[in-house]
Amino acid sequence: MIRIREMEQHLDQATAAANQLEAALEAYKAAQPSIDMLAAYLGSDDWRKDLADDERGLLPADLKRGVLSEDGIWNLLERNRELLEEMQQLSTQLLQNPR
Repeated sequence: MIRIREMEQHLDQATAAANQLEAALEAYKAAQPSIDMLAAYLGSDDWRKDLADDERGLLPADLKRGVLSEDGIWNLLERNRELLEEMQQLSTQLLQNPR
């Protein structure tokens, strides 16, 4: 009986983790077009114009402007690459050692 309770706890924990990962992966996949748009925007003529407008004080003071920071977008793109590599390594590792 103790073993069954323990295994039920493992089942509940693993099921919850799988459900969370599935939801996170769906959100992550849905965000990829936004990431692609940011990658294209960074360093583009539009980005340079927007940055110049900001530097000339032509943008509203209350406008968020994190996208005008090269580091903001660059860090996201690098993080995205690292996450993709980590997912690839994890899936390769788990598929090589099936349970």
